Amino acid sequence: MDPSSGYDSATGKISVILYEYPFNERIRTYLRLEHLFLRLAELMSRTEALDHHFAITTIFEVMDVGARADLKSDVLKDLDKQKQILNGYRGNPAIAEGVLDDIVQQLDRCFSALNGQPGKAGQSLTENDWLMSIRSRVGIPGGTCEFDLPAYYAWQHGSAAARQTDLQRWAASLSPLAESIHLLLKLLRDSGSPQKVIAVGGQFQQNLPQGRTFQLLRLALDPALNLIPEISGNRLMVSIRLMRHEDDDRLHSSNTDGTFELALCS
Repeated sequence: MDPSSGYDSATGKISVILYEYPFNERIRTYLRLEHLFLRLAELMSRTEALDHHFAITTIFEVMDVGARADLKSDVLKDLDKQKQILNGYRGNPAIAEGVLDDIVQQLDRCFSALNGQPGKAGQSLTENDWLMSIRSRVGIPGGTCEFDLPAYYAWQHGSAAARQTDLQRWAASLSPLAESIHLLLKLLRDSGSPQKVIAVGGQFQQNLPQGRTFQLLRLALDPALNLIPEISGNRLMVSIRLMRHEDDDRLHSSNTDGTFELALCS
């Protein structure tokens, strides 16, 4: 499930919408990758050829985002940093050692799997000429028509099971990165404690505590309010303006009070 959704299984409705705002470029990249990995998993689970087409294009998007030279190094550093932080809690009577051991083992597994993978995300896929021929055409409007890529057209007419097998094989090269990003963002989200706040007249500002470096803001908003937050922030302050999507298809400032939950994660 998308961590930015607040699905209530008891009612079958969205209880809240979770908006997230990254305070640095590294977390921004992690969130984008997580978004793509969630989409990829959803599309791969379906059976229609059109869904599998967009699964392939999502793999290419992951490769594009993962092409940043220092991404793998950043993820490995963050995994090691989290391990050191957690090991610092050993001996604390308030910490369950079994849970701590489990998380540290997860960090170790992610580190080993990602560190053992050569090159950037999906680098092994660049050696697949068939996939790269598709990648070279997807940016062209209508560039994957049957007369441009007959082999791809034939693949789309194969069985759903065969397509899913291929997709799983190609996506496997991205799994170490996906699992590492998922674990790091989970630990980051768990570090924040939600507080209920009020945006008076649709405006909210908060000075951030000095001496702490926050990486992520999470805002939970009741969808029944029909409000959309515009979030901006830096290391000193957070500012939130509540907006409404009006009939002219534009966002307009709301001048009414709005309540939401806010969590700052470090």
